[in-house]
Formats: sequence, structure tokens, C-alpha cells
Amino acid sequence: MSTTSQNASDDQDLGAAGSQLSTAPSQDEPPIVAGIGVVGWARWFWRQLTSMRVALLLLLLLSLGAIPGSLIPQSGADISKVDDFRKAHKTLSPVYDKLGLFHVYSSVWFSAIYILLFVSLVGCIIPRAWQFVGQLRGRPPGAPKRLDRLPAYTTWRTTAEPEEVRAAALVLLKKRHFRSHIAGDAVAAEKGYVREFGNLVFHIALIVLLIAFASGQMYKSDGTKLVVEGDGFANSILQYDDFKSGSMFSTDDLVPFSFDLKNFSATYQTSGPSKGTAVSFTADIDYSEGAYGKSKRTTIKVNEPLHIGDAKVYLVSHGYAPVITVRDSKGKVVYHDAVPLLPLDSNVTSQGVVKVMDGYQNAQGVSEQLGISLFFLPTYSGGSSVLSSFPALDNPVLNLTPYHGDLGVNSGIPQSVYQLDKTHMKEFKNSKGAQYRDNLKPGQTMQLPNGAGSVTFEKDVKEWAGFEIVQEPGSGWALGGALSAIFGLAASLFIQRRRVWVRAVPGPDGVTVVEMAGLGRSESAKVPEELGDLAGILYDQASGAPDPDDDPDDDSSPSPDPEVVPAEGAEKR
Repeated sequence: MSTTSQNASDDQDLGAAGSQLSTAPSQDEPPIVAGIGVVGWARWFWRQLTSMRVALLLLLLLSLGAIPGSLIPQSGADISKVDDFRKAHKTLSPVYDKLGLFHVYSSVWFSAIYILLFVSLVGCIIPRAWQFVGQLRGRPPGAPKRLDRLPAYTTWRTTAEPEEVRAAALVLLKKRHFRSHIAGDAVAAEKGYVREFGNLVFHIALIVLLIAFASGQMYKSDGTKLVVEGDGFANSILQYDDFKSGSMFSTDDLVPFSFDLKNFSATYQTSGPSKGTAVSFTADIDYSEGAYGKSKRTTIKVNEPLHIGDAKVYLVSHGYAPVITVRDSKGKVVYHDAVPLLPLDSNVTSQGVVKVMDGYQNAQGVSEQLGISLFFLPTYSGGSSVLSSFPALDNPVLNLTPYHGDLGVNSGIPQSVYQLDKTHMKEFKNSKGAQYRDNLKPGQTMQLPNGAGSVTFEKDVKEWAGFEIVQEPGSGWALGGALSAIFGLAASLFIQRRRVWVRAVPGPDGVTVVEMAGLGRSESAKVPEELGDLAGILYDQASGAPDPDDDPDDDSSPSPDPEVVPAEGAEKR
């Protein structure tokens, strides 16, 4: 046999020894031949779709596609912001509409990327998982003929019998958690299967994340509710102030529960450069699960939601709700309630309205509707200040501006409870003909002009809390998938799969020759170091014999220690 044929045979033998160190599909693609037909093109397209580079490209496109979803207002999150964007950008808006940039995550192009990535991952994982199972059921391959051609290699001579060396090597490798067995004249061992397992876990975790994201979008619900102290909420779609849900969500999917807001409290920094900064927000509630659940007391804090089944109740906002009493010209109470006001700044300067729609009669006995604009300062600093100087109720003042006429609530056009339509309303005038308004402190009353009635700012100033109730069925799976992906990626990066062979055969002079070699999936210093460690331990059990050229009567001739060679032709370690 020629030298070339021998080298080719050695290379083929070495390749067989290093095979199946990974389940990654081969990147070598057969050339495309003209006339391969529909089936051939389908197979080619499938190979392309399930290749690693296409999966990475799809992941990149998915990440890039999420950017406009973060920068451009989304109709599913806030339709009012989308309307404002359309008014401000009349040229861009039609383009964005055609590209689906106002609803990125439900657009055709984003869904196409999403589905292709899912199919690519599934098509990649199934064959790799099947191949990995086959590797676990099999045994490490036998030793190649030329161990000295492997990246890490060492050899020595010993007086121990070959069977004794192989038995000692088998015990040693199993003790080091190698899967080992004797194959012919050598011991074959392999370690680091967790690397490939982690790789598969990482890919499977990506699929779990994709499924969790899809189910979360289809079956999620997100609603907000403002609750004043003393009031309650039942998880019914009719009680939400604002509600959004996925395409597959049904009202029957709402988790049955209810709660009452017993008390809301907030504390703030009272001095220093951070004066007025919130220290804590807490909402004490009584809640019950189901229609007949037992009432329980708990406290909800910022970033510490209440968990009820698949639902989470978050504390997201707060404000003040002064109690207002309105009497008509005859002293009859026509309105008495806590009025939630919307904060305008960090010091909770707030505004809102009171709408008296029924029961009010003016001084002439004519039925009218009243509208009162409210402007509230929790801490009034005096003078001409129109803003609160501190968010707590240190010196509360309520500014009232009353109107009378038609509120327009019977027109059929929806109105905000926090805004006053003054189209058909008239101002109350003072004695000088100017618009009538007044500042009240808790317990004070404003008399309307010409005996039209009165408005009282009661001493009881309540607070309200804004809650966000979220149901995301896939959130637990998404968290599990993310943690699994991190574990799998760490395992695939930091654990190396490697093989070790120990051959012990009689030499020409009858003395046993021991060869040890190691092979890893990639070049790493760990394989030679580990092989050197194993060789040192095995050498102690099968000590070296003198070389044939050594003088047997010379006791000073040392026994050669095993030396690990990183690669053929390289310097010895």
C-alpha cells in the first residue's frame, strides 16, 4: 500500500473516531443539479430553512422587527396615541398603515418571521434529539489505529500486563464519570454529554418561548380600574375602566375574584434634596376568590402584586378623591360622593369635574344640570401659587368653578368623566359680572349666586388607587423557557465533550506499551491537561519500564514519565 493510501486510511480512521461529537447537521450541501424536480427543490428548501445560519438570520429579523413595535405607538396598547401620531404625521401614517407598523406583533410580516423561526427550530431539533438519544444508547467508538495523530497523546512502557492496564484504566475513567468500555485492545471513554444536552435544551427553550409568547398574545387580558377607598371591584369586564385582550380571549376566561379597598396610604420624603419623593405606596384590601370564597386581608405594594390564579393585581397609580356635597336652591342634597381627581404633576396637583345630571332645580324651580370644575392642591403654599408644593395632605385647598345648563350627556356621544363639555353650559356670575369661583378648605361651603344652591367640600378627603389586572397564561412557561435557555447556553459554552482512549499492547520485546490519547470537539487546553492528569494517575498504577537502549545494570536510569503531546509535531508539554 502506498504512503498516500495509508495516510488516507489513517485520516478516515481518525474521522470515524471523532464522529458524533456533536449532533449539529453537516454544513456540506450537495450541489444543485438541474432538473431535480419539485421534490428535490422542496428538500433543498427544507435544508436551508433548518440550517443554523437561517435560524440565526430569522432571530435577527425578529429582533429588528420588534424595534418599531417599541418606538411607534401600537393600536393594541394605546389607540389614542396612534390617533395623535396620525394627526401629527400625515405623510408617514399611510405608509405605516400599509406596513402594519401600528400593529407590529399582529402584522403579516412579523407573523411570517415568527412562524418560519418556529418551523426552523422544530426541523432542527427533532433529528438532533433523535441522534442524541442514539448516542446515549450506544457506546463510545473504538480507538483509531494511530493514536499519535490525535491532538493530545502520550505513551510509556510498563512491566504490567496489558489486561491489568486496561482494567485499571477502565476503573479510573469510570471513577472520573466517563462512559467507558473495553473495545478490543483499548479502553474507549467519553464525557461531556451535558454539552449537547444543553444545546438541545437551549433550542427547545426557544420553542417554548415562542409558544408562550404566542399564547400570551392570544389569551392575555389587561385591564385597569380606579377604586376609591371604601369601594370595591369584581372581576367582570363591565367594571373595568379600560380593557384589552387577545384574539382568543373570552370573558369566561376571567379569573373569578373580588376585592374591597379598605385603605390606601402613601409616605414621602419630608426634607432634603429628595423632598416630596415617594417612599412607599400601600393598598390594604379584603379579597375573595370565586363567588363564595372566604374573605382575606392582604396588602398590595408597588412591584408586589396580588396573585389570584392566573391573574395578577398590580398597584399602578393613586390620587385624591375629595367628598363633595351639592344642594339645590331648596337645600335638597342632589349629589354626595367622593370625586376621583387626576394628578397633573409629582406633587399630585389634581383636577376633575362633578356632574349633577338629575334632581337639581335652580332658584326659579327649573330643572337644570350642574357641572363643576375642580382643581385640587394637597398642600397649598399660599399667595398666588396654583400648584401644590407637596404631595401629602398638609394644607388641602379645592378650587371650584360651577356651570349650569345642559351637560350633553343625553346626546348619545360618549363623554369622559374627567372632562366637562361646556358647549351648552353657562357660567355663574358674581356681583361684579365676572365668572364665579371660590377656594375651599375641608369643611367649607360655597354658596351659588342668586340662591341657586351650595357646594360643600367635606372634611373627609379620600384617596383612590389605580389597579392593573393582568392575565398572561403563558408567563410561567416563558419564565421557565428563559431560565432553561440560560442553563442550556451555559452548558453548551462551558462544558466540552471529549473522548479518551487507552491502548495497552505487548511491544516487540514483550514489554507492555501504553498509549493514551484525547480528542475534543474543539481545540482546548482542557483536553491535554485532563489527559495528563489521567496519565499521571494511571502511570502510578502501571509504572514505567526501562527503554530497550537503557543499561539494565544502571540503577540511576530513571523511568520515563508520561508526556502529553498537544499535537503531532508540536513540542512536548
